[in-house]
Amino acid sequence: MSSLHHSEETHANLVARLPQATGKPIDEWFQVVQDGPSLTRFEERVHWLQDEHEIPHSYATAVVHEYDKVRAARRVQ
Repeated sequence: MSSLHHSEETHANLVARLPQATGKPIDEWFQVVQDGPSLTRFEERVHWLQDEHEIPHSYATAVVHEYDKVRAARRVQ
C-alpha cells in the first residue's frame, strides 16, 4: 500500500479541504492521476503531482493515498 506519513484523521481532513485548497474535487484529482504517467512508486506519483500541478506535498500525498485506497477497494468488491 502507500506510504502515508500522517494519521488517517489528518488524511481525512486533507481530503475534505482538497477542493478549497486546490480548486479541484477529489474525483478530478483521481482523473489527473489516472491520465498521468504510469509511475508505480507512491512517492514518484506524489512528486509528479507537486511538480506538474503545483499542489503542496501534503495534498499530493492525500490524493495518491486516497486514489490507492479506492482502487484497492474496487479490486476487493
